[in-house]
Amino acid sequence: MGKFVIKETATGIKFDLKAGNGEVIATSEVYTTQAACENGIESVKKNAPVAEIEDQTAADVVKQKNPKFEMYEDKAAEYRFRLTATNGQIIAIGEGYKAKAGCLNGIESVKKNAPDAEIVKE
Repeated sequence: MGKFVIKETATGIKFDLKAGNGEVIATSEVYTTQAACENGIESVKKNAPVAEIEDQTAADVVKQKNPKFEMYEDKAAEYRFRLTATNGQIIAIGEGYKAKAGCLNGIESVKKNAPDAEIVKE
């Protein structure tokens, strides 16, 4: 089972969503308060299971409504995703993947792990 790990940074507080094996599958922006960070977690828990995938690497991009996972290619030619909430704000981002299939697996892992993940503070 996955877990959200809240941790303090030099500039605020953020969370990582970790899969059952301890791998980080998504991370948040840096928030100014723990309450805002916890709201971000609740938003991921609510939106991830219902979000469609908008593949921005496809020749014909099919636009999806928010909430959605946006899959794109970064400057290093790696596949990445970001999860947006119903208001369009980015609430979590994934790491870079060499292959599109790896990125899709990352999205599926977030969909599967986020809803029931426990919240722990480091």
